[in-house]
This record gives sequence, C-alpha cells and structure tokens, in this order.
Amino acid sequence: MGRTDGTGRLVSPDGADDTGAGILHVDMDAFYASVAQLDDPSLRGKPIIVGAPEGRSVVSSASYEARRFGVRSAMPVGQALRLCPSAIVVAPEFGRFLEESAKVMALFRDVTPLVEPLSIDEAFLDVRGAGRLWGSPGRIARDLRRRVRDETGLTCSIGAAATKHVAKMASTISKPDGLLIVAASDTEAFLAPRPVRALWGIGPKAAESLEARGIRTVADVRETPRPVLDRALGPAMGDRIWHLARGIDEREVHTQRVEKSVGHEETFHTDIAAPEILRAELRRLADRVGARLRAHGWEASTVAIKVRFADFATITRSQTLAEPTAVSQRVGDAALDLFDALDLRMPVRLVGVRAENLRPAGSSVTALWDDDAEWRQVDSAVDGAAARFGAGAVTRAALIGRSRAGGALPSKPLPPRD
Repeated sequence: MGRTDGTGRLVSPDGADDTGAGILHVDMDAFYASVAQLDDPSLRGKPIIVGAPEGRSVVSSASYEARRFGVRSAMPVGQALRLCPSAIVVAPEFGRFLEESAKVMALFRDVTPLVEPLSIDEAFLDVRGAGRLWGSPGRIARDLRRRVRDETGLTCSIGAAATKHVAKMASTISKPDGLLIVAASDTEAFLAPRPVRALWGIGPKAAESLEARGIRTVADVRETPRPVLDRALGPAMGDRIWHLARGIDEREVHTQRVEKSVGHEETFHTDIAAPEILRAELRRLADRVGARLRAHGWEASTVAIKVRFADFATITRSQTLAEPTAVSQRVGDAALDLFDALDLRMPVRLVGVRAENLRPAGSSVTALWDDDAEWRQVDSAVDGAAARFGAGAVTRAALIGRSRAGGALPSKPLPPRD
C-alpha cells in the first residue's frame, strides 16, 4: 500500500487490462503545495509546508519532499518544522487554489458530465458511457493525466476500477503522479492483501477493534463471521465492511454533491482564557455558518461546537434544534448554550461551529407564526450588504474592533460551483 509520502506506490503498465474499470477517482498531488510551486518554480523539489508561518496554525498541505520527514496535513506548523527544519513555509493563497481547481474540474467535465467532486482537488468520474468518444477507461485516464499536466502544469493520480471504493484505494496507492487500474475481475485479488485501515470508512478506533481480534487484512475480513464483525464495529458498519471487502459497492457517481454539514473554525495566535472573547468568536463563526446555509438553500437540524484546549485535547458537543433553521441568531444561541455548559479547564487554542443534518430550506412544516421573523429580516439585510459590498461589510457591534487570529485553511474544501 502506498503511503502519503509516495513510498511504496504501485502503477499499472501500458496496456493493463481495464475491463469493467469505468469509475475513475482523480486526486491532485499535494494540491496546495503544487500550486505554490507552480507560482514560484524556485520551490520545486523542496520541502514545502502550506500554512501560516507563525506556527500557531496547522499544515494545510505539504509537498512530498516534506512528507518524507513525517509532515502531515492538520499537524501544527511548529511540530512540522521540528520534523523538517529545512521546510519552507508558504502562506496559503486560497483564491489561487480555487482558480486551479476550476481548471481541473473543467477538464474532468470535458471527458464526461458524470463528475462528482469530493473536494477542491479530487473527484469521481463515471466514464462507462464515454468509450465511443474517448476509448477505454485506461486510455481515458492516461489522456486525462496528460491534459492536466499540459494545461495546468500540475500532476494528478488516478485509480480506475469497477466501484468508487476500489477506485479511491487505487488512486491512493498510485500517488504521486500515477495511474493504477483494477479490472473488475481482479477486484477481490486486489483487495485481499490490503490492510483493514485502507477500507473506506475504517477509522483508527475501528481498525484497532478489528486488529485486536486478529483481523488485519481485507482477506481476514472475508474470513470473519458476520457476528464477529457486528460485535467489533456495530451492525451497520459490520454490514458495510462485509460488502466492501468483497468489492461490493453499489454507490453511483452523483453529479450533485449533497452537503452533510457546514462549519467554520478559528485557531488563535495565542491561547484564549477569557470566556467573553470565546463567546464573541463563536457568535462570529455562527454568523458565517448561517450565511453559508442561506446561500446554498439549506437548513440545519443540529448545531455542534468544537473546542481545542492548549494541550491539544479536543472536545465536541452537539444539540438538536426544536426545528431546522438557517437563522444566524438561532445557530449562535445553540452554540453558546453548548459552550456555556463546558468546563474551561485551561485556555483554548481553537473553536469551531458546525451545522449538521442539513435539509432543503422550507422542507419542514410551516408554523402558524414565525418567532424568527425579525431575525430573518436582519439576516436578509446582512446578506444583501455582503452581496453588494463584500463579506464583513455589516457585522455585530460586539465584534467591531475585536482582534482575532487567522486560523487554518480548510484541508478539503469544496471546489467552486459552476
């Protein structure tokens, strides 16, 4: 299994059997770092860390040269520099990342309209109906990799398989700058020696539970009775893993990505102990979450907060709302209720607010009266001012003049919408 630093990668030779491998998973290689190297060629071949230089933020991306020292995304920049002292820290330019993402997504859609973006730098493509235009899946993948390189200067890795799950595994193994094809008939043989941690959805705790029972490879999963899997993982996850281990994955490529949650978080330059400052920051983040919900036509049934303390211990709390909402005041009220119930045992490094269990706005039963009518008018005015004058043109009086620290760039934001 290839690792995130590119060692142990596997790629397919020219002419590899691609029968039935009509699902592609395309993943740009070290995307943020690669864009930085594209803009400054003197950075090529050097260990690059994308993040705020003062060391309080986290790594948004790292070049493969830095990854070989153990640098990983979401690692504190200070820790990354201790692992790789020669690394060059580059400030993120999110606008540039969006520009390059739009280019590569357009190239994907030149191949097929069946493109499912997973984030700003990866997507699934269903090319099963594109053969008459572009050839077999292997040829399509090779041509696409060439076009991405020639037209953007960036590289990508592609996994081609009969299912989304196997295609994603294959692209990971082929990184960086590789192509790995798994013919439909080779699926079970391909999966058998892979570690259970490679299965989509198996996190560290689930993997530990399986490994404690001697279940270390996908082949081991296949040989394990279902009741044992259910006891280790729970019935729902046990059923899912039982199917994935056999190459069974019925999920189709969906061109419209349905958001599961919307959130914002902030990492402070210095740890904050004052509750009033933390409350103000949570209110500001809740306003941003509410604005995003309204912009995309969603309402949330659940509000969650995340708090990371100075010692990096992190807790999350969530609250189910009486009724779904996109009203910023309601999102903020729920976030502050959750925060006020916490024991602030030490200063805080990071806070976040997230809206979860989304549904289309207006899909719930309408009440006879609207307790939030005035707050909806406020939101409408704020949204209108933001559209005309830019985000932040109108803000709460309590937030005016309050300094705050720049935080981490999201590691997997969505690509820009058409």
